[in-house]
Amino acid sequence: MSVEHGRSSGRRTRQGRGVAARAGAGSTGGTARSLPAPPCDRRGPRAPAGGALGLALEDIGFAKEVVHVRRQVKMVRAKLCFALPKGRKVRDVPLPSSVAKAIRQHIEEFAPVPVTLSWDDPTPPETLVEAKHRRPRTYHLLVTGRERKAVNRNYFNSYVWKPALAAAGVIAALDEDGTDGARVWEPSREHGFHALRHFFASEELEAGESIVSLARWLGHSDPGFTLRKYSHFLPRAGVRGSAAIDAIFA
Repeated sequence: MSVEHGRSSGRRTRQGRGVAARAGAGSTGGTARSLPAPPCDRRGPRAPAGGALGLALEDIGFAKEVVHVRRQVKMVRAKLCFALPKGRKVRDVPLPSSVAKAIRQHIEEFAPVPVTLSWDDPTPPETLVEAKHRRPRTYHLLVTGRERKAVNRNYFNSYVWKPALAAAGVIAALDEDGTDGARVWEPSREHGFHALRHFFASEELEAGESIVSLARWLGHSDPGFTLRKYSHFLPRAGVRGSAAIDAIFA
């Protein structure tokens, strides 16, 4: 996908369809635990948007109906690089046929672009171990910018996500006539890109999916944490329980 936006010309912003929510989900973590920790990024390198922006053609298993969530695009010292996804946990998430169809349509319209970035830290390595770990890697990204490069999540948030929220009437439109030239959107933490992850979780639970499976897809090591975090998304849980007992004694 090519993310395009004219800062002042009002050109059409182009967005992908049906990819982001799945990229925000998570699952297991095996070999990831043995890798060195990445440098600190105070702007939050583990935001779900980074996972969506790091999704590549190689990660879509159409035949097995699965999405492999294996990396994100993050910024370290003002430079982009690839890194492990949220929680440093790779995971496989089921790929519904409707989402697979949307991804295929997206790929037909926006051909995946090969992008090469360093791994985990874009700064020059000082040891052979660092050189091996940070060696550049190439993936065919589904989301790229006008220059066919990886997209900075801060740019995506300001020029794609927030305008989409404003267009949908969720937040106020940006005042482009400001005299100070600042691009400041209405605070909308509850409507951030992370909300797609919560939407995915709530819909899965509402449909009756197990906490254990959801925890695995979200990358939570403790299903109890998942239950505590999303238990309020189970409004019909009591109804289902009552129906089950009624069925026994019917």
